[in-house]
Order: sequence, then structure tokens, then C-alpha cells
Amino acid sequence: MKLLLLLAASLATASADVWTDAFTLESTPIPAGIDPQIGGIDTLPDGRLAVCFHRGEVLIYNPADQSWTPFAHGLHEPLGILAESATSMVVMQRPELTRLRDTDGDGQADDYETIYDGFGMTGNYHEFAFGPARDKDGNFYVALNVASNGAGIRKEIRGEWTPIGVPRETMDNSDGQWGRFKGKAGRMYSRTAYRGWVMRISPDGKTVTPFADGFRSPDGIGIDAEGRILVTDNQGDWRGTSPLYHVEQNKFYGHPASLVWRSAWTRDPLEVPVPELEALRTPAIGLFPQGELANSPTQPIAIPADTFGPFAGQTLIGEMNQPTLVRFLPDPVDGISQGTLVPFLQSKNLGIGNHRLTFSPDGALWIGKTHLSWAGAQGLVKVTLKDKHPFAIDSVHLLKDGFEVRLTEPLDPASVKDLALTSHRYHYYATYGSPKVDEQTLSITKTTVAPDNRTVILKADGLREGHLHVLNLKSLKSKDGKSLLGDLAYYQLTKKR
Repeated sequence: MKLLLLLAASLATASADVWTDAFTLESTPIPAGIDPQIGGIDTLPDGRLAVCFHRGEVLIYNPADQSWTPFAHGLHEPLGILAESATSMVVMQRPELTRLRDTDGDGQADDYETIYDGFGMTGNYHEFAFGPARDKDGNFYVALNVASNGAGIRKEIRGEWTPIGVPRETMDNSDGQWGRFKGKAGRMYSRTAYRGWVMRISPDGKTVTPFADGFRSPDGIGIDAEGRILVTDNQGDWRGTSPLYHVEQNKFYGHPASLVWRSAWTRDPLEVPVPELEALRTPAIGLFPQGELANSPTQPIAIPADTFGPFAGQTLIGEMNQPTLVRFLPDPVDGISQGTLVPFLQSKNLGIGNHRLTFSPDGALWIGKTHLSWAGAQGLVKVTLKDKHPFAIDSVHLLKDGFEVRLTEPLDPASVKDLALTSHRYHYYATYGSPKVDEQTLSITKTTVAPDNRTVILKADGLREGHLHVLNLKSLKSKDGKSLLGDLAYYQLTKKR
């Protein structure tokens, strides 16, 4: 047993060293008296950072002299911030999307403008609000959590109430009787508009569009380098494992509670047959195996051009409960979005709670951490790339009979051995989470290294639509002996070539 423990510790240390050899990670002190849980972070045009904290403060951090200055206070659980300029920022509070402006030039916000507060609130603890992300036309996108049956609602609510579901009077938690009715409400519920939706909001807040529905706890919303809206959601009911979605207007993303806010919808979502919901559902473009790749994925962010070496232009995703980030590598087929998730910075030195991400002009990645009373951490971490030629997966492309894996650096052909491929899927049902089902080990019939010495072509039998395919590339080494940074590739195969 002692030998096994020593071996495990040795492997963990070796894995961490791969990442710390390539990246530098530094913690940044948070001012005293501030709850150091970070709800949002963004970079100002001059390179300073706008950071919003759990208890409602917005502070500006200057990396040049490591100073913090106050900008705003009194916000309600802000879980995202977007810098419009050095004097204007947009924050997603629990009750509203707010523009903060410094109009008199003293460095602090004196104008708090409500951009949008037209969504409902019941007082349920789980009704978080996430975002904003912004498209090329300046529109904002925010994501609204559904409520949890871990609690009922308050007597006073905000916004329209839908009668579909458990009667409102039985949902009032003030008399302590919620336990008698909670099972009838569903694990998660949406009784005020537009819980479980992504909303599009014009820059001035005058035009608001219910954009897409079917979300549970979408803590991550962002826009990739190609302009696609990406949303992560968390494992739970109707979520066998945590998904990544490419969100498009008027599409349904699987969690039925929010269907009640569709025009002319009259049915209780809990009574809709699963095959009917499945036919409505837009599949995920990536899946995070629970407890393996991630537990609670967070913000997707596009890595800017000329930043992080060969990773520029790719999408990076935070993760709350494991010491890792995740990269997404798109591979659309016949107009269907799908692709690969790859571990990134999978190191105990990173730690957990990786909630919000931004890049500064010098190419550094800044990570704001939180826990919100669940698993996580707190504080601010700076990550810089020190290995200008990291050895990692650059892309994964589906072939008719296998996969093409392109690497960032030339590999050692002798290391192309013992590669493995498996596939599985998850149940789509109301149960909280799902085990892996329909697991298979697929036969790799042929492995070829292309003349560029950076591309490995794997021919395989038995590729299956609707399944997550996991490529194990742990044996690969670069020409100069480096281990692969992220040696598992999780390809969600929705459409075959």
C-alpha cells in the first residue's frame, strides 16, 4: 500500500511539473476587508483590471504598481463584469444588468444605470444571473439560473408568474412546509420569466430578446474567436454530465423547466415524454466527464491573437471544482457544431475555484476564483507562458474512419504507441447526473505519422454518433523529449463525416 501511495504521489508531482515547466503561476494579494471571492474580471483598455467581488465591490487593479483602487460598491452578488472603457463598466448583478460610469473623472462610479431588470425573481437562493458577454454589434447576452427545490419561494416575487406547475401558495417557504411539496416541483423549476434562458439585450437596454432556453445553471457564457456564443452548464437533473453549448437563437438546450416561457406553451414540462424533449433538444458540442475532466465548468473565453503561443485564437474554459482549465477545439461537420475538450493547466499549483478569466495586453492570463459556499477557492492568479514552444494538441479533426490529431511541435515517432480510444454516452433524464453508459473500447486499426511529423492519423473501427470519444495520447513525446500538455482528448461526435 505504501508503495502504491508513493507511486501515486510521484505521478501527481510529475504531472504538475509538466505544466509548471511551461507556465508561471503567481497569486496576487487582495486588499484587507474584501471578501476575496471574485465574481467577474475584465481588462480595461490601459491594461488595468476591473474586478467585482462577492460582497458587491468593484475594484481596479493596476499590475504595473500592484495597487488597488475602489470604483463601485453596494452591488448584489455580481457574477460578471465587462469593461466598455476606463470609465464605464457593465456588471451582471443578481437582480439586474447595470452600467457603472465615472462621469466626473474622480476614478469612482457616480452613475449606476439599470440596463435590464425585466427577468423574474422568486427569492429562491439558486436564481443566479451570469454574464454579460458581448457580440460584434454590441449586444449583451446574459444567462439566468433556474430555481432549486432545495428551497421554495418568497411571498413577494418580481415579474410574471406562470401557473404551470405546483400552485404558488404551496411554494411559499415561510411556513417551513416546503418539504411536503418540493418533489412535485421538479428538481429545478422556472416559475418567473425567464429563468433558464439566455437573453439578448441591446446596448441601451431598450430591446430585449428571449434568445434560447433549456439551461440549468449556466455559470459560463462567452463568445469565441469566430463569434459563436458559448455557454457551459453544470451537471444535475437533465444533465448527465456538464455540457458546453454553441447557443443559437430559438433553440432548446435540454433542461425542460424553462419551456413554460415559450410563446403559447401550456404543458407541465415534467409531464412531457422524454423522447419528445429529446427531439427538441440541441446537442452539446462538448462534454466534461464528471469527476474526470471537470465538475463545474465556468466562463469560456477566446485567447487573443499573439497570446499564449500556439493556443492563440482557441477557447479556454474555467472550472470550479478541479485544479484545471479546459481548452475547446472546434470541428464542425456539415454545419453541426462539435469538437474536442482538452485539459489545460491541469496542476495542483493552479488550485480550484477557477471562475472568471481575462487576458491583459502583456499576454498574461488572470484567473478570478470563487466558491459561493460550494467547492472552490478565492483570490486572483496570474498565469504567464514561459515555454515559447509548448508540446500540446493543436487540433483534432474527425475522419470517416478515425481521427487526425495535429500537434504544436514535432513529435518523436517512436512514442506513437499504446494509444487508446474509447467511447460512451450519458442518459438524458430527470435524474441528477448519469453514469457513463454504453461504454466501448474501440480498435485502433492503423496509426500513421504524417510527413510534417506533427500530425498523427488514427484509423479506428466503430465510431458512433451521439457518443463522446476519448483519445488517450499519454505516450506521445516531442522530438526533444517533452511530455504532452493535456494528453486526453474528449471528442463529442454528433455528426459523422
